[in-house]
Amino acid sequence: MRLLLAGNDVTVIALWLGHEQIETTNVYLHADMTHKLRAIDRTKPLAAKPGRYQPTDTLLAFLEAL
Repeated sequence: MRLLLAGNDVTVIALWLGHEQIETTNVYLHADMTHKLRAIDRTKPLAAKPGRYQPTDTLLAFLEAL
């Protein structure tokens, strides 16, 4: 998506990715993570604190010990 927003043509992006058809490239161009983040932000409960989840140190220590 950044390449498209930077002014690159879809056909050029398809060539860089090695795609034979532009339709294959469109799947990747529509996967804009800012759109996903905005959708997730709209679905959070009203009582939730703003920001991303930060796991506790004990959880991280447990996961690293696995």
